[in-house]
Amino acid sequence: MLTTTKAIVLHAFRYGEAKLIIDLLTADGSRMACIATLPKSPRAKLKKQYFQPLYILEVVADVRPRANLQRLRDAGVAVPLTSIPFSPAKTAITLFTAEFLRNATRREPLDPAAFAYVENSIRWLDGCAGHFANFHLVFMMRMAKFLGFYPNLDGYTPGCRFDLRASCFRQDAPLHGDYLPPADAERITLLLRMNYPTMHLYKMARAERNRMADVILRYYQIHIPGFPEMRSLPVLKELFTDD
Repeated sequence: MLTTTKAIVLHAFRYGEAKLIIDLLTADGSRMACIATLPKSPRAKLKKQYFQPLYILEVVADVRPRANLQRLRDAGVAVPLTSIPFSPAKTAITLFTAEFLRNATRREPLDPAAFAYVENSIRWLDGCAGHFANFHLVFMMRMAKFLGFYPNLDGYTPGCRFDLRASCFRQDAPLHGDYLPPADAERITLLLRMNYPTMHLYKMARAERNRMADVILRYYQIHIPGFPEMRSLPVLKELFTDD
């Protein structure tokens, strides 16, 4: 059945001489793996440059419930990106964010609100003129809302710890080792107060930013079994200087 939907590109790679396999997050919150044949004509509607990480597309796919790969019939850019393709810093962030989303959303389908959050985040990054060094931290923390393990701020007081397994703050150390000491627990509360427009107001040194990226990814690894190491993280860690 031919299905038309908005979709966000998470990953694409060449298969054979003239085919691409594309991993998409679709508007209903589900994942869809597609195979596309790229025409040789430069005038063809289907172009490989559409399938860059986090490009927002309108796609037409021949969806068959039992197929592992759906056949992509057509695709076009739904939301043109005006700055991300031309900014090395934003491109590095989108590579990391796309890899993160592939790992975070592979187990269970989400809902349309999650797709809207991702799309709005991409739009914000594309339109932002500066001060986006903490984008990936805010994005990952808020994405946890849609995955069911957003931290509970109730009970926080200065000097307490954060239990990574229970997603809550506590005064005493839990019996297991998956918790944050007071300094990192305080940074979690800082991240939970940030949003995209205001995050530049929170000054963060590179070492602190990189530490929090490691902490958040560890949090995801605890709550999503099999969540792997992020290959694109080392590049992102070298990208921004201290605020």
